[in-house]
Amino acid sequence: MSELENGMATIIRVFHRYSGEKGKLKKTELKALINNEMSHFVMKIQENAILDELFADLDQNGDLEIDFKEFVTLIAMVTSACHEFLNPDSSDN
Repeated sequence: MSELENGMATIIRVFHRYSGEKGKLKKTELKALINNEMSHFVMKIQENAILDELFADLDQNGDLEIDFKEFVTLIAMVTSACHEFLNPDSSDN
């Protein structure tokens, strides 16, 4: 697989490591995933109010769980926000 395909496969594996067989993340699972897997790009979530707000923003269908499509939204937002930091020569301004 290409480097990009490996990255995509990693995103899928990490999501399922935290979501288990049900394929959806509850708040505590989302918090653990962010704190354990994204700590260099996202500040660790300490306060429940921050988790509640993030969860509400991601949970587009209102089922109180984050499915893979909703999770990919988080990945896209964080990746986009980190783009300039990781690639300071970018001219996407």
